[in-house]
Amino acid sequence: MPKIFYHHASGNTDVVDAVPGTSVMRAAVTNGVDGIIGECGGQAMCATCHVYVREDYLHCLPGMNEDEEEMLEVTSSPRDAERSRLGCQIKVGPALEEIAVDVPLTQAEQ
Repeated sequence: MPKIFYHHASGNTDVVDAVPGTSVMRAAVTNGVDGIIGECGGQAMCATCHVYVREDYLHCLPGMNEDEEEMLEVTSSPRDAERSRLGCQIKVGPALEEIAVDVPLTQAEQ
């Protein structure tokens, strides 16, 4: 089962065993991880699931589509050109059995 590590600015880490095929956002919301809202439900329309992917995992991710790129322009916490992604666009499964992300201090509110 894929593992997702959510690192918080406080130093705490939430570790979630995610169902294959689920997103980083959905796994966080389902398991009560603070700091990931997912207001739009995973449609890349709100940026409330903004995460910073840790460097060791960046090479495992697919490229961004235009919708994700646009939503990352309206994040509440500063965008990191290399590491910012929407959690709803990152799916875990056989090709991504583990990922670690840093949770931003704030999320955009709609």
